Amino acid sequence: MVEIKQNESLVYVSFSAEININTAELFISVMAECLNKNVKQVYILFSTLGGTVVDGLNMYHVLKGMPFHLTMHNVGNVDSIGIAIFLAGKTRYACLNSTFMFHGVGFNWQQNERLDQKNLDEKLSSLLQDQKRIGNVIAEYSKLSTSETDSFFKQGCTKDSTFALDKGIINEIREVGIQGGCPMVTLVTKK
Repeated sequence: MVEIKQNESLVYVSFSAEININTAELFISVMAECLNKNVKQVYILFSTLGGTVVDGLNMYHVLKGMPFHLTMHNVGNVDSIGIAIFLAGKTRYACLNSTFMFHGVGFNWQQNERLDQKNLDEKLSSLLQDQKRIGNVIAEYSKLSTSETDSFFKQGCTKDSTFALDKGIINEIREVGIQGGCPMVTLVTKK
């Protein structure tokens, strides 16, 4: 991993991965390193196809609590729970050809899992609560209402950067411009 120096003015972090326990913990450890080194600004080059809600909301809340200025830049796809994480940025950009994909929360069946009414009710309750939490984050940090996000969750849709600009998901459409002389941490994970 690239060494981050004390009081660094700007650190770039490249995250292009699924959101799961391993990628979330690796990501949070890099954010903790930036915090411990008193970094002034963190600029995240972000692309994800989504993943687990619990790990994504963990990343979102940790990012929201960081004292450094956080810039998020969609450099490809920001899908599903990735949208909530993306909205943790104080400044948010997207490349012209990047997209944002909204869809409802789902869960994977466990092999040989016995399902009865109680189990199904619990799963449905959890699923609806996760969608509500994600919808609330999106509504709080964009111009989208919770009814709009509910509609997107039900239909599943991919939106472009122009839509994201119009709805306040991003502040500007711009291509990536990395300043020379600044450290760049690339998160590499193993499946």
